[in-house]
Amino acid sequence: MIPLSVPNLAGNEWLYIKDCLDTNWVSATGSYVDKFERLIAEYTNTKYAVAVSSGTTALHISLLLAGVEQNDLVITNNLTFVATANAIKYLKADPILMDITPDSWQIDTELLANFLGLECEMKNGFCFHKASKKRIKALLPVHVLGNMAEMNELIILSEKYNLTIVEDAAECLGSLYKQKHADNWGKMATLSFNGNKIITTGGGGMILTNDEVLAKKAKHLTTQAKASTFDYYHDDLGYNYRLVNILAAMGVAQVEQLPLFVQRKQEISQRYNEKLTQIEGVKIQKINADVVSNCWQYVALFPDKLNLIKHLQTQKIEIRPLWIPINKLPIFVNDLYVSEQNNSGKISELGLMLPCSTSITNHEIDAVINSIFTFYQT
Repeated sequence: MIPLSVPNLAGNEWLYIKDCLDTNWVSATGSYVDKFERLIAEYTNTKYAVAVSSGTTALHISLLLAGVEQNDLVITNNLTFVATANAIKYLKADPILMDITPDSWQIDTELLANFLGLECEMKNGFCFHKASKKRIKALLPVHVLGNMAEMNELIILSEKYNLTIVEDAAECLGSLYKQKHADNWGKMATLSFNGNKIITTGGGGMILTNDEVLAKKAKHLTTQAKASTFDYYHDDLGYNYRLVNILAAMGVAQVEQLPLFVQRKQEISQRYNEKLTQIEGVKIQKINADVVSNCWQYVALFPDKLNLIKHLQTQKIEIRPLWIPINKLPIFVNDLYVSEQNNSGKISELGLMLPCSTSITNHEIDAVINSIFTFYQT
C-alpha cells in the first residue's frame, strides 16, 4: 500500500518524548510547550503563539476572541474541511458560505465584494445582512491545500465593512503570500497539527496573533481561565484546550524538520504536475505568482473520478476524494451559500487527493502516475 499522507517521524521525536517520560513532565505544563510555541512564532514571524489541543479548538477560541456572538454571521469558504464551519456553530452563530475561484480554489474575493456591496449594509459601524438582518462579525478565509487566499483584497473588504479577519491556516504552515507568511494577515490565525498535516503532534493546534492582549486572553481561556497559580480560582468561562507537554515535545522535533518537509512537498507536487497535466481533462490547482505554497496535499481534478478511485484502490494506492462542500452537509443546508457558478460543487465532484507523504519515494510517485496513465489509456 502506498499511503495517502502519513507522519514523518525521522527526527528527535523519540528523544524528546523520552525526556518527558523520564522527567514526568507529560501533562499540560513543561518546557516543550513553551519551546514549541516559541519555535512556531519564530518560523511564522508572528509575535505570539498559543498551543492548543486541536486546530478546531484554535478556531473556536479565535472566533470567540474576535467577538463573534450568538446569531452573528461569519463568512467562510464553502469548500473546506468541516471543522471550519463547525467552530462557527459552536458560538451559536451561522456561516455565510462563499464559493471559491475555479482555478486557485480559494475564496472568491470578487464574489464576496459583490455580495457585501449589494446584499449588506452598514449600521452603527457594523455590517448587516439585509435579508436576515443579522450582523456579519468576522471573515474566516481558509487557505486551501497550502495555497493562499488573496489577502490584500480581503483586508480591503474587512476594513470597509468592519469585519474581523481570522485566518484558517491549518493547511498552510510554510506558505507565503507576497513574501509574508500566512498567519500574519488577520487579527488571529489558526494552525492544525493533525496526523496528516505537514508537521504533526498527533493532535494539536496553535493560535497565532501579533496582539499581546489577545494572546494572553487565548492562553487564559484555553487553560480553564485559572487566575491563580496556587488555588482553584477561575475568573471566566474557561476551556480545557491545552496541548500537553509530551505532544509539544513531538512538535518541537517536527519543527526542526519543517523546512525539509516543505521542500519535499513542493518537489512531490512538481513531479505530479509535470506528468499529470499531460492527460487530457486533468486539471491542477493554480498557484498565483505572489504565493509560495507548502503544497500540503496534492489534489487534481480527474474526469471519471469514481472509476479511477476503484482502479487505484486495486493497485493498493490510497486515495481520498476532496471534501464534500459544506452546503451539502445536513447541519449546514439551511445556511446561505453565495455562488454564481457553483465552483465548490464542480471541484469537489472531480477532486482527488493523491499520496504525498514527505517520506514518499520518487519510485512510489511514479507508480501512482503510471497507474493513472494506465487507467486513461485503456
